[in-house]
Amino acid sequence: MTTYYFEDFKVGQVFESGGRTITETDLTFFSMLSGDWNPLHADAEFAKSTRFGQRVVHGVLGIAVSTGMLHELGIFHDSVVAMLGFRNWNFLAPLLVNDTIHLKLTITALEPGKSGNSGKLGRRFQLINQKGDVVQEGESDVLVLTRQGADARKQ
Repeated sequence: MTTYYFEDFKVGQVFESGGRTITETDLTFFSMLSGDWNPLHADAEFAKSTRFGQRVVHGVLGIAVSTGMLHELGIFHDSVVAMLGFRNWNFLAPLLVNDTIHLKLTITALEPGKSGNSGKLGRRFQLINQKGDVVQEGESDVLVLTRQGADARKQ
């Protein structure tokens, strides 16, 4: 893994994760964890009668998986200070059991901090399925260390 620091990023830079197939187990565990047993997620017979024709994986599971894929990239491993939130997250297409998704992360903004030890990155997340369809997308800013800030932490 190669950690990137604030000065290593550029607006328009793109990173892509490997793929991950969403399983029946993922759906069931997330239902247990969240307590969301809505028939759209949990009742196969009910879900057959919906426009999707099958159970739909919780949208919020997509957000959770995207953060794991972000970690897999390794670019924030030693530099992240804090994720500052999610905004404008949209569910564009259903996420289904057996879909294989990957994360496309685009750097959208760079804002240096006043101390010189960190800066804020704007990021656009896109979860893309095996057909190339963007199923979810949104934005998330993160505070990351500069090289100067990383050196200061080591002292």
